[in-house]
Amino acid sequence: MKPLKSFREYVNTLKEHNEIVSINQEVDWNLEMSAIIRRAYELPSPAPLFKNIKDSIPGFEVLGAPVGMSPNKEHPFIRVALSLGLPINTSGPKLVEAWSNLHDVKPIPPRLVETGECKENKVFGDEIDLTKLPVPFIHVGDGGRYINTYGILIVRTPDGSWINWSISRVMLDGPRSMAGVVIASQDIGKIYEEWNKIGKEMPFALCLGVDPGIAMIAGYPLPDNVNEGEMIGGWYGEAIDVVKCETSDLEVPATSEIVIEGTASLKDKVPEGPMGEYAGYTWVGHGKSVPLFHVNAMTHRNNPIMPVTAAGIPPEENHTNWGVAIAASIQNALKHKGLPIKECFIPLESAVHWLVVTVDSNYKRDDDAKLAYEIGKTVFESKAGSYVPKVIVLDDDIDTSDLNRVVWAFATRHHPDNRIIIPNQKVLPLVAYLDKKEKSEARTNKVVYNCLSPSKHLDKDKQPIEASFGSYSEELRNKIINNWEKYGF
Repeated sequence: MKPLKSFREYVNTLKEHNEIVSINQEVDWNLEMSAIIRRAYELPSPAPLFKNIKDSIPGFEVLGAPVGMSPNKEHPFIRVALSLGLPINTSGPKLVEAWSNLHDVKPIPPRLVETGECKENKVFGDEIDLTKLPVPFIHVGDGGRYINTYGILIVRTPDGSWINWSISRVMLDGPRSMAGVVIASQDIGKIYEEWNKIGKEMPFALCLGVDPGIAMIAGYPLPDNVNEGEMIGGWYGEAIDVVKCETSDLEVPATSEIVIEGTASLKDKVPEGPMGEYAGYTWVGHGKSVPLFHVNAMTHRNNPIMPVTAAGIPPEENHTNWGVAIAASIQNALKHKGLPIKECFIPLESAVHWLVVTVDSNYKRDDDAKLAYEIGKTVFESKAGSYVPKVIVLDDDIDTSDLNRVVWAFATRHHPDNRIIIPNQKVLPLVAYLDKKEKSEARTNKVVYNCLSPSKHLDKDKQPIEASFGSYSEELRNKIINNWEKYGF
């Protein structure tokens, strides 16, 4: 399949696959819109496209759950697959395998063009009123309305050597101001510090509604100093078109639905949060002070469509975008290390707290504990692995995306003595169970559950037989499947 080169094209393609329900009746931005999105995730259902949002500029629309799971049981990952330009029947583990090759593409720099769809309308200075955009109040207990949940923030170092595109939550502060989350250990925080060193405010561009592949790569844990714009060009096999901002030298995807430009203050701080996050909790009363983002320009397409993610209990985009990307990056690291792994997957239900790794059955093992340790150590030392606190290592007879099989194997194959603790590892402070000290230091102990079956070391005739439908002969299975309705089922 060819990659979809704009958010608008993505929306139209989702409609063709019955992945969208258009909602024409008025919906309130205050909790109602996000409650609908949450129910769409949890059923799952097609993505809701809101066309009439209370107190918002007419013509502005919102697509909720843009990369949620599909109700199509044959193609549950269709929105992820379309985002990556892959066949709609691609399974979760196959998505991870394909996306793991991103590290190895030849980067192609973006192509600067004179103008693009995002320049169809331009607003400056006091004409801007972000509160009139269909910005949702998402969760009960949130600290405010979140204007960015699935758009990309573009920033670059003062010398221009590193241009970073990332997904980071941004809270509305006023008509021309936003509260931007800047975490020192993350890419945007590292670049912000470079501007702080020279005493200049950091220019930013917030792009809402970008090519689906751009949103996917913005969630990918690439190494420092690697430019997402060049890597997505390499993935596509051709350069993406970008245009210059109105008020800075930053360049943004030409087909963006909405572009908000401004600078991040070095001095002014505003309260931000809390917000319901990917682990499934809203930590009420846990707000903080973050840099104020001043807004001085906004450009947008005619009748723009904003994407909105309502983060929380899986699955939502933190799990289908970020979780798939983390597993893909880790799979690449494990294979480059020469470890005999078959596949990696982060079960959506684990809220990016479990990574399941299977070991190739063709590999001759002599020390299961050592192999499991090497896998865990490699995972936790990688940039992507810093986000994952728990690794489950299994034999490759288990489908990593089948939670029922993973739970069965974990319960029956993990001996309590085979738990490997790897102390004092980097961790994202949003991991659900961390205590106050661990959150502040962003360090914690991590664990590898060695579930490799010792029976693999036995002679073939002494290995246990799985007691399941799959253990019967193919001939008998086919007979039963073909006669299933005749039996009365």
